[in-house]
Amino acid sequence: MSSRNASKALTEEERRVVLAVQDGLPIVARPFEAVANGLGKTEQQVIALLRSLMERGIVTRLGAVLNHRALGFTANGMAVWDVPDDRVSEAGRKLAAFAAVTHCYRRPRRPPDWPYNLYAMLHGRSREEVIATAERIAAEAGIADCAHDVLFSVRQFRKRGMRLQAPAEGGGEDRLFALHTNED
Repeated sequence: MSSRNASKALTEEERRVVLAVQDGLPIVARPFEAVANGLGKTEQQVIALLRSLMERGIVTRLGAVLNHRALGFTANGMAVWDVPDDRVSEAGRKLAAFAAVTHCYRRPRRPPDWPYNLYAMLHGRSREEVIATAERIAAEAGIADCAHDVLFSVRQFRKRGMRLQAPAEGGGEDRLFALHTNED
């Protein structure tokens, strides 16, 4: 483990708190107190520990995860563009700034079948709304002239963020795994 990684290694206490909150906080008046009670800690200790993890960049945020489908946003499309390499970073920063974009990535092309290198996830109440949004933000980001498509989700198998995997019996290093899909 490098010294950089060592500075981000979790203590056993930190690991226990992360494992206790990573699937969501209890919906009670004092959620951190409830977590603390389950760990034999005080509410202040749990909050201080989470604050420390956030200050160190290990935990980047705590927040509510909305079920966009329950709110009526049932059209989910990954808009993709083939943006010239000398323009893709600027275009990506512009797309990422739009409130309508929930994920924005640059990825390698896979020619000859897959020419796209810029991705932005959009949600809407209809496919027409998502397509209109993709066209609007492409124009505003200066990439309306680039080849593009919108890939709509057809089924959601699972949606969640990354999880800390508890080490196997006998110890071992922490591992993160992600199973995050946005498919409908």
